[in-house]
Amino acid sequence: MKTIFAELKTSVLLTVVLAVLLGGVFPVTIWAGGQLFFRDKANGSLVVDRDGTIRGSALLAQNFASEKYFHPRPSAAGTGYDATNSSGTNFGPTSQKLADSIKAAVAAYRTENSLVADAPVPADAVTSSGSGLDPHISPANAALQAPRVAKARNLPLEKIQSLIAAHTDARDLGVLGEPGVNVLLLNRALDQTAAP
Repeated sequence: MKTIFAELKTSVLLTVVLAVLLGGVFPVTIWAGGQLFFRDKANGSLVVDRDGTIRGSALLAQNFASEKYFHPRPSAAGTGYDATNSSGTNFGPTSQKLADSIKAAVAAYRTENSLVADAPVPADAVTSSGSGLDPHISPANAALQAPRVAKARNLPLEKIQSLIAAHTDARDLGVLGEPGVNVLLLNRALDQTAAP
């Protein structure tokens, strides 16, 4: 009988110690380390105006529909860009719905950006990402949208191109992934640039 109570006492004590360590000390340590060393990233990489207004997160896409803004990738997340319902379209490469939606999106993109009927269109301009929340577009996509944005804002094209270059993220570690332009940060920089 003593052995059973000794084993039970050890089990209960071990459970309490592990609950305190893994349910309290460990999470607090990780949180404190994140706040100390990676404060911006640990808090969602929020984009905040000078007056303290939060405009969004540099990690999540937002819908910009006006012609004076760069447009993000299409989104299949919820009703579009819904962070609580992140998802892609899940259409396969042989899906007729996917082919039809891409064809319509290509035509709309060419019209919106005043491109010729057979102009190549970057894939990221007409297909959604796996999450539907990708905040980046390709530099090629941004370059094709630049003339529209320059005209709508009455800014020189060279100014828009320099803003695109300034907001293009390089490959991770120089070799991983592709360069990308963060749409929210680029559009925010455009709003802070006065027309001549």
